[in-house]
Amino acid sequence: MIEFWAAALALTLLLYVVLDGFDLGVGMLFPFAPDEEARRHMLASISPVWDGNETWLVVSAAVLFGAFPLVYSLLLSAFYLPLLVMLCALILRGVAFEFRAKAGGFMRWVWDAGFVGGSYAASFVQRVTVGALVQGLPVTDGRYTGGPFSWLGALPLLCGVGLCLGYCLLGAGWLSYRTSQDVHDLAYRWLPRLLVAVGVFLVLAFVLSLALELRVMHRWIERPILIVFPLAGALACAVMLRSIRNRRDLVPFLCTIALFVTAFLTLAMSFLPYMVPFSVTIEQAAAPHSSLAFLFWGAGIFVLPLTLIYTLIVYFVFKGKIDPTAKYH
Repeated sequence: MIEFWAAALALTLLLYVVLDGFDLGVGMLFPFAPDEEARRHMLASISPVWDGNETWLVVSAAVLFGAFPLVYSLLLSAFYLPLLVMLCALILRGVAFEFRAKAGGFMRWVWDAGFVGGSYAASFVQRVTVGALVQGLPVTDGRYTGGPFSWLGALPLLCGVGLCLGYCLLGAGWLSYRTSQDVHDLAYRWLPRLLVAVGVFLVLAFVLSLALELRVMHRWIERPILIVFPLAGALACAVMLRSIRNRRDLVPFLCTIALFVTAFLTLAMSFLPYMVPFSVTIEQAAAPHSSLAFLFWGAGIFVLPLTLIYTLIVYFVFKGKIDPTAKYH
């Protein structure tokens, strides 16, 4: 039962990162659109799916709260301020997305700023928390013993910038698949530049991790199989570059997803068997068996499969190119 919920948590987190990642990326690329028509085209590409994508964040939090309450309390204590910023940013972004379609003049500019700012803030904070986990949190006997800003550091901040670039790459890949004409050409100009920027970030993060002598880096010696994931990511990058040259619309988006999956698996395999490296294991974090079983017969059997089916249906119904003149209503 513990293994089931650990796998479910990993799946929901990965789905959130990939699915909400591309629409956050579109939000961060939004100010680089040349005119209002292009901006509406970009919004129309994500309007059927953006709010459903955030469902996976709620599901992840629910699984963490119900199945791994120790980790939930520890992470909330450590990241109270950044998580509050992220939630406020997501709320602002959602409100701005709805209101800018009805506004005009100065107020449209205000809502555009809220949409872009919320996208950047939410993305930056998400990766800062992951960077802080990699760097290590002050935990004693399962309790967070640091201060309100113990999560700050060079690596977390660098990771925050890196995820913004990664989400922008996802967003550009999505736009190359879903749009045509003006935005489609823009996406193909953005893709190689963003791919190079992400590559530079990965190199800098690796060098900084070695300089800080992080404990997680020793896992590469203990588990040489980890090299498979970076190699798979490098292959995805090579395929992406080829698809960009040949203008194969769906391939860059799929390759970016593969890049995120390999990065996620690298972290997961480096952390195991810990949920909070290197302080709390999965076994220590899990709720009692009775609680896990109770969750399984409700959320595990019905909620998770139904949410996954709903997501698949939405993406099937709204597949393909959108009308360049389409507007969000």
